[in-house]
Amino acid sequence: MEQRKIKVGIIQQSNSSNITENRQRIIEAIRFLSSQGAQLIVNRELHDSLYFCQTENPDLCDLAIDLTQDNLKDYIDVARQEGVVIVVSVFERRTAGLYHNTAIVIEKDGTIAGCYRKMHIPDDPAYYEKFYFAPGDLGFKPIDTSIGKLGLLVCWDQWYPEAARLMALNGAELLIYPTAIGWESTDSLDEKLRQQDAWVTVQRGHAVANGIPVITVNRTGHEVDPSNQTNGIQFWGHSFVAGPQGELLYVAPDDAEDLKVVEIDLDRSENVRRWWPFLRDRRIDAYGDLTCRYID
Repeated sequence: MEQRKIKVGIIQQSNSSNITENRQRIIEAIRFLSSQGAQLIVNRELHDSLYFCQTENPDLCDLAIDLTQDNLKDYIDVARQEGVVIVVSVFERRTAGLYHNTAIVIEKDGTIAGCYRKMHIPDDPAYYEKFYFAPGDLGFKPIDTSIGKLGLLVCWDQWYPEAARLMALNGAELLIYPTAIGWESTDSLDEKLRQQDAWVTVQRGHAVANGIPVITVNRTGHEVDPSNQTNGIQFWGHSFVAGPQGELLYVAPDDAEDLKVVEIDLDRSENVRRWWPFLRDRRIDAYGDLTCRYID
């Protein structure tokens, strides 16, 4: 079998409050990664701005954008100019009072290949996303691109095996997670490491259970809490790429920005699924209760 390999570029960066500056740095990173041979480039979650969900402030809905060609022009232009597929993550304004946390795939010719609206919305201290985002309504459908079928999910979706499984059952060849996750300063070092290890482990488990690679790109750096109720979030970086057996192909640093191109062999999934035929052995006749919230 002829191997089908792709080169994936990851952009792990910190953010400022200057949207124009954030976008310009991303464009420069895309051009650099393209020059290094990247065919697919993945950004972190909500990369145009600071992570505004640390507080509940209706005025911050001004950050949301309509998904028009003009609002996405910077990314459309660079995708077409560099001939690369790009995953971007935006605060989508669907209409007044209705917003989504949305990831978009831009094809190498500058067309919009598709989008995904984040399905699982957290509501935790410093992560007040339910205030801003309605749950996604596009389902778990991979996006067809020139380099394969991309199973695009977002951050909190990482913890749900159902989301990864449904993407795989719909034919996804990769799982991709733009992410914004970090530590609260009052947690002990041991607790911080447990949280990060659990985050990596569950996603490696999605790769193993479905026999497909996982690409996770997080932001890094410290962002203050505008309300001063907490000490802000130290985003823990640690972006990584795992193969279809959960093997780590690359891990970025926790505390520094990072641009990296990682080669993935998409055809390796075929052999892994032959060795471990989990999809074949699923007891689909016995899983009906998975649609229950809880079984009393």
